[in-house]
Amino acid sequence: MELPQDPMMLFSVINMKLRDEYSSLDELCQKEDIDKEALIAKLATIGFEYNESSNKFW
Repeated sequence: MELPQDPMMLFSVINMKLRDEYSSLDELCQKEDIDKEALIAKLATIGFEYNESSNKFW
């Protein structure tokens, strides 16, 4: 999966996939071959963190 470079677009795409296709961040990263720690770090640069209980970044 080609991820957007813009952090806000990335935030939007990841949350959409978490909402519509995947039950967890681990599942999304495994199936889409995404480096989970790099994704978390990139979204943290704009103030977002993953909330496991709601399965989204906010």
